[in-house]
Amino acid sequence: MSRDRASTMDADLQKVFGKSVPDLYEAAAGQDASPALARALELRSFLALTEEQVARVRDRVHADMDPDRDMGELSAYKLRFDAQWLDAALEARDGYRVVLGQLLRTMPPPDQQARLVRTAQLRATDTLPACAAPAPQRAGAARADRP
Repeated sequence: MSRDRASTMDADLQKVFGKSVPDLYEAAAGQDASPALARALELRSFLALTEEQVARVRDRVHADMDPDRDMGELSAYKLRFDAQWLDAALEARDGYRVVLGQLLRTMPPPDQQARLVRTAQLRATDTLPACAAPAPQRAGAARADRP
């Protein structure tokens, strides 16, 4: 989606996950990618796209308001429309930043994440040894009271 666009939260992502953003996208493509990483990168992509929209509207307004521009070209309607667009884009940007920030605050530090993944992988692949003792004949039956 917006892998190549920078976002204002890239440094936070790198700090929490311990890898650069391109490396995080590569890790998220793997089979053992955590759902939190996938969600964080999805939010990051939306944020980067929204920040690009904010920059485009800002640049368009700056160009329209250029002092060297002919005043006859000014349009209050166009500026109002750009102001509404900018307001919507900034609101979306703020929302994405809040949600992504909350997600990143709940993440364990990178060294703990690696341990959690390794532990979970070991548990998922462990099997009982083939020589496990067979269950007794009366497994689960209530014991008789002893005198």
